[in-house]
Amino acid sequence: MPLTHFNPQGEAHMVNVGEKAITHRRAIASGKITMQASTLALIQQGNHKKGDVLGIARTAGIMASKRTADLIPLCHPLALTHVEVKLELTSAEQVPAVLCQVTVETQGQTGVEMEALTAVQVSLLTIYDMCKAVDRGMCMTDIRLIHKSGGKSGIWQTQNP
Repeated sequence: MPLTHFNPQGEAHMVNVGEKAITHRRAIASGKITMQASTLALIQQGNHKKGDVLGIARTAGIMASKRTADLIPLCHPLALTHVEVKLELTSAEQVPAVLCQVTVETQGQTGVEMEALTAVQVSLLTIYDMCKAVDRGMCMTDIRLIHKSGGKSGIWQTQNP
């Protein structure tokens, strides 16, 4: 299958979605940020001097999903109908981390995978920004699309979520 963001001359272009059917589009993306146990404890206890880390990261992810077309040059601006950012702290037995899962939906002519992935990245970046004073070694990993539905290609789901 050829790459869709290149014309026959090999030049980058925005894909024409004008003839595509308007369908319910949904994408789910996930990722995590690992950190020191003491950093996770600060987040969990709500004692971070910058405030509610998870609340601010959730808001940042929602805002980022709505601004994806401003960040990714060939993305279409979309009217999103739903954005949900879930942030979950790992248990004490696991590697200290915040897990992020974002669901984005629209009724449109193109998918919302990029919006979901952007929201995950910005949510995790916001956690990093708020906690970097106490833990510069945090690591964002496993950012990926885990589900997409709608449009001509139908449903796609990762084999190992």
